[in-house]
Amino acid sequence: MFWSIVIIVLGLCVFEIISSVDNAVVNAHILKTMPEKYRKIFLFWGLLFAVFAVRGLLPFIIVWATNPGLGMWQVITATFSGSADVKSSIEASKPLLLLGGGVYLFFVFLSWLFLEEKKYAFFVEGFIHRQGAWFYAFASFITTAIVYFSLKENPTLALAATIGVSAFFLTDGFKKNAEEKEKQLMNPGMGAWSKILYLEVLDASFSIDGVIGAFAFTVSVPLIILGNGLGAFVVREFTIRGIDLITKFAYLKNGAMYAIGVLGAMMMLESFGHEYPFWLAPLNMIILLGIFLFMSIRANKKLKINPEAEIVPDSEKIV
Repeated sequence: MFWSIVIIVLGLCVFEIISSVDNAVVNAHILKTMPEKYRKIFLFWGLLFAVFAVRGLLPFIIVWATNPGLGMWQVITATFSGSADVKSSIEASKPLLLLGGGVYLFFVFLSWLFLEEKKYAFFVEGFIHRQGAWFYAFASFITTAIVYFSLKENPTLALAATIGVSAFFLTDGFKKNAEEKEKQLMNPGMGAWSKILYLEVLDASFSIDGVIGAFAFTVSVPLIILGNGLGAFVVREFTIRGIDLITKFAYLKNGAMYAIGVLGAMMMLESFGHEYPFWLAPLNMIILLGIFLFMSIRANKKLKINPEAEIVPDSEKIV
């Protein structure tokens, strides 16, 4: 029991970190344009908001939304009191939560694979990226297939799937808008409080990936809050001290996205009755991150040997 909790919490912490790397990079760049006083305000109060207001409340809201027969207070009290009736109700709603969250995460992965600029780790990544116009057709086909099979199992499952799709397009639109706004936020003349408020909203949108993905590890809200909270704290530390170190690993983002894709697929399959041991999600994530971390270190070594030339993967040379 103890070791299962440790594994889950560590897995949640690592997943929160890798899913928030982009957010940390944006924060670090914008904080450089702000006076020291406002940096400290954001890093301290922003951490409290990120952990307690967003990552603390969002898991409860998600569980409550998938259990319409329970009130919010019932969900909160059941989490800490161990009410058998409420726990059984939450367990019964698990397929809805897993399918909606799984679809959301899998679409995050597909969007990165088809549309986002990236450092190609494999030839196929470059090929798929050049077919970016087909993302929406592919996403529509997957949505139709999932809804079709969901209706055979339970019509409510189909609703959960469409909610996951809607959540993806809502947050994806906001993130794309944030990328366009980043140049404006880099302007030193823009008010510091405006930047702080915008960064908090941006952080909330990025935190959705980590919170939803957490349900692939466990449906225990206290463990989710603990693991994601620790991850959020580490991300803030990287924002202050180690963001340059993170960005040196060129393929780490690739590993994070593949981990998100695998977790999304596992959540979807589990919602249809497939069962997995608690350690499988953390193990898959660690293996994938390890592979791409090794690729990044190897690329850095090649760069040290020939510092004047940028390392270009074989996949990009073929393209």
